[in-house]
Amino acid sequence: MSVRESVLEALNQNKGSYLSGEKLSEELGVSRTAVWKAIKALREAGYRIDAVTNRGYCLCESKTLLSEEEIRRFLPAKYRNNGLYVYDVIDSTNNRARQIAVNEPEAQVHGSAVIALQQTAGKGRLGRSFFSPKEGIYLSIIVRPDFDLSKSVLVTVAAAAAVAEAIDATCGQKDPALIKWVNDVYLSGRKVCGILTEGITDFESGQIDHLVIGIGVNTNLEGFPEELLKVAGAVEGDYSRSELAAQIIGRVLKYLEDIDRKAFMETYRGKSLLIGRNVRVFKGVYRQSPEDDLTGASARVLGIDDDGGLQVIYTDGSRETLTTGEVTVRL
Repeated sequence: MSVRESVLEALNQNKGSYLSGEKLSEELGVSRTAVWKAIKALREAGYRIDAVTNRGYCLCESKTLLSEEEIRRFLPAKYRNNGLYVYDVIDSTNNRARQIAVNEPEAQVHGSAVIALQQTAGKGRLGRSFFSPKEGIYLSIIVRPDFDLSKSVLVTVAAAAAVAEAIDATCGQKDPALIKWVNDVYLSGRKVCGILTEGITDFESGQIDHLVIGIGVNTNLEGFPEELLKVAGAVEGDYSRSELAAQIIGRVLKYLEDIDRKAFMETYRGKSLLIGRNVRVFKGVYRQSPEDDLTGASARVLGIDDDGGLQVIYTDGSRETLTTGEVTVRL
């Protein structure tokens, strides 16, 4: 453990109380200068640390902080040593995750995560951009699949269930998080999270070598374009951003360890925004919004099958299980 990590752990254990530089130096077996340098580095990383003459240092609560040390602290023990790459600003966490999957040693890749507070070129479905302003939580998890890739849609299903559970467990929202098939999470009728799963192909074999699960969570609506404010929401409130990120990573990895058991399906169905509702089904290629480019068909959602397919019945009585396409509903 580095001096910086040791100082942070000591301050966390005494959060709200002051520890003198002398005591920190003695307990950690390092010089006072090393303690001061560690404090300086932690402040530069975004930690609020008060210093009072003759009393020492005190770590203040900073729930908007997103840092490697804090995320590791909240991760389940079995994932605490996984690779974490944390940035203030990045073009795309999915792009960076791809680079890591291709270039880093294989043993260090599975379960690694890239996290950022802002993206300048965030990715959405169908090649669309994903608006990613400051102080959001944008993360990508790298997975080396040891399961049949016919189950790849279940990766997104598991991720959506994990995000919804993490929001409920961490953020103290008055309403539960719900899931709109297949990859969006909603709060109070507003979209707060989108999920994009991408495959990384091995050029020699032509097979998918890794999956990258991209997850973007809105934590405020400042700077959102007017057109997005019609549908976008945010997970606002007094909660730890680092804890939410850790909860999401931990729950996703846990679900994927035993994907065949499909333990996430109960959550996914129970949190469905669509089951029992009337929707319009769109199948085909569209540019921005399916309503603008396609003619939809009216249907009612009956359920979700064990492979994540959306079961619908159309107005003519015919039934279908959707594995691709888009559905819209008036929220």
